[in-house]
Amino acid sequence: MALLVQKFGGTSVADSNKILAAARRAIAAHQRGERVLVVVSARGHTTDELIVLAKEIHERPPAREMDMLLSTGEQVSVALMAMAIHSLGVPSISFTGAQIGIVTDSFHTKARIRNISTDRMVQALDDGKIVIVAGFQGVDENYNITTLGRGGSDTTAVALAAVLGADACEIYTDVDGVYTTDPRVVAEARKIDRISFDEMLELASLGAGVMHSRSIEFAKKYGVPIHVRSSFKDDEGSWIVAEGDARRLGVRVTGAALAKDEARITILGVPDRPGVVRTIFGAISTANVVVDMIVQNIATDGFTEVSFTVAKDDLEQTLGVAQWAAKAVGASGVTHDANVAKVSIVGLGMRTHTGVAREMFDALAEVGINIQMITTSEIKISVLVERSFATQALQVVHKAFELERLVEDLPGSPEPSSWSATRASRRKPTTLNGSSSDLVHAPGGMEDLVISGVELDEGQARITLYDVPDRPGFAASIFRKIAEADVLVDMIVQNVSMAGNTHLSFTVPRHEVDRASKAAAEVGLGQVSVETAIAKLSVLGVGMKTHTGVAARMFGALADGGINIALINTSEVRINVATGHDRGQEALEYLRKAFDLPVE
Repeated sequence: MALLVQKFGGTSVADSNKILAAARRAIAAHQRGERVLVVVSARGHTTDELIVLAKEIHERPPAREMDMLLSTGEQVSVALMAMAIHSLGVPSISFTGAQIGIVTDSFHTKARIRNISTDRMVQALDDGKIVIVAGFQGVDENYNITTLGRGGSDTTAVALAAVLGADACEIYTDVDGVYTTDPRVVAEARKIDRISFDEMLELASLGAGVMHSRSIEFAKKYGVPIHVRSSFKDDEGSWIVAEGDARRLGVRVTGAALAKDEARITILGVPDRPGVVRTIFGAISTANVVVDMIVQNIATDGFTEVSFTVAKDDLEQTLGVAQWAAKAVGASGVTHDANVAKVSIVGLGMRTHTGVAREMFDALAEVGINIQMITTSEIKISVLVERSFATQALQVVHKAFELERLVEDLPGSPEPSSWSATRASRRKPTTLNGSSSDLVHAPGGMEDLVISGVELDEGQARITLYDVPDRPGFAASIFRKIAEADVLVDMIVQNVSMAGNTHLSFTVPRHEVDRASKAAAEVGLGQVSVETAIAKLSVLGVGMKTHTGVAARMFGALADGGINIALINTSEVRINVATGHDRGQEALEYLRKAFDLPVE
C-alpha cells in the first residue's frame, strides 16, 4: 500500500477552518487507499509570538529553554489536527517528535537529525490511522527537547518520508509551487512544473524562500520526490525530483534568486603559498560561521586576495576571525562591505549552452549595474552587486532569460503528458521495514554531510585578463566575444577591485584555448595571460552549504601535500579549485584520502 507524507505549514493551520480543510486533504488521500502521515507546523505566527514572549522575560534566553518553549507551538497543532480528523469520522493519532523517536544532536535551536525510530508510526499506520507528527522538533540522547531551526518542519517531513519509504512528500503552503523567482519582487515570475534537487538546492540556498536547503539535502540524499503545492486549491504544484526527471529540452536557465542580506569580507595581500587558505577558512570553520561565496583569483607578484561572503548578521563575528587569520598568514589587511547582495541564475542547461554568462552580464551592464564579484558552478552563476541595485538586478536578469515564458512555450520542450508518464515511475515504494530503516542507522546520523565524490578535470586551460576596469559592461564585453567564438566557459572568477581595476579569470576546454584567448584579446583591455593546462579539482556532496568546514578540509588536504591553489570558486553542491596540471593526480589522491573515499 502506498504511503504519502503531507506537511502543512503555519498559514495552512492558522485557524479552525484551515485546520479542517487540511484534515479533509489527509482524509481524501486516506480514502484513496493510501497510508497517510501528516506533519504540521505551529499555527500562524505562534513561533514568532513565543520568541517575543521569551525576550520579554529574558534578554538572552537559554537555548535549551527556548527549545522547550518553541516546541509547544507544534504540539498544539498536532492535537488540533488529530481532533479535526476524528471529527470527520476517520481514526488518527498525534505524536510529538520525542514520542516517535526523532533523535537529534544537542545543538539547541538548530539541531540536526541523527536517527528516527519507525516502530510507533508503522504500528499506527498498520492500524489504519492517519498519523500526525509535530514538525520542527526532536530529542537528544539525554531526552532534552530540541528544535531544528529555520525550515525545520519541512526537514521533519522529508526525513519521515525517507525513513518510511514514502512515494512522495507533499509540502502544502500559501504559494502554489516553486517559481522562477520571487513573485513579490518580479510580478512576471512563473511557476516551475519540475525542478531538480541540485537546482532547488542552489535556489533555496540563494534566497528562494519556498523550501529550506536542509530539507532539499535530505530529499536528494534519500531520493524523496517533493511536491510543493497550495493549501487553498487543488492545482498541480511543482515537483522537486532527480535530475533525469527534471531535465527539459531547450531550457538553459530554470530560475533566478536574490540573497539580499549578504556581507563581503576581503583579505588583502595574501601570500601565494600552500596552506594559507587552509589557515583562513579553518579559523572561520572553528567559529561555526557558514561561508557562502568564496573567490580567489590568480596571484600577482606573489600575492593574491581572498574574498568570501557571509550572512550580514554574522559579519561582526567573522571580521574578528578574519583579522586574526590575516595576521597569522602575513596578509596585509582586511576590508569588508556590509551593503552587498548576491544575484544568481540556476539551470541544468548551462552545462551545454554557450553564452549564458554573457547574457547575464549584458543585462546588468545595460542598466549600469556594476559586478563586484563573480563565481560559478556547472549549473549556477552568481554575482555580487551593491545592495541598492539588488531588486533591479534580479528583475533585469529574469527578463533577459525570458523566464516569464511558460516552459511549454519554448522550442523543443516536451509535452506535459510526457512528464506525467515519467512521474508515474519516479520512485518505487519501499517496504516500511525494508532498506529505508537500515539507511537511518548509518554511523554519524541521517543529516550528516555526505561527500559523494571528488573529481579531477585535466582537460581545461585558464585565461586571465589583468587590470579590467571596475565599471559596468567590461565583463559583458569579454564574454560577448567568448560567446561569439562559440566557446563553452566553465569556471569564472572575478574578485573585488583594487584601485579601480580587477583581474578576471575563466577556464575553457584546452582544445579551445587558442580561440578563446584570441577572442579575449580582441576586447583590448590590456594583458592577457594563458595557462594551457590546469588541473580542476572538485569536491561534491550533500550538505556542503549547511555544514561548516568543508572548504577548510579540502584546502588543508592540498596544503598537507604542498599543493598550491590558483583559483577558487564555490556553489551549494561543490567546491572547485584550480592547481598546476603536473600535480593534478596527486591532488586527487590527497582529497580522496581526506574525505574517506576509495583511493584508486
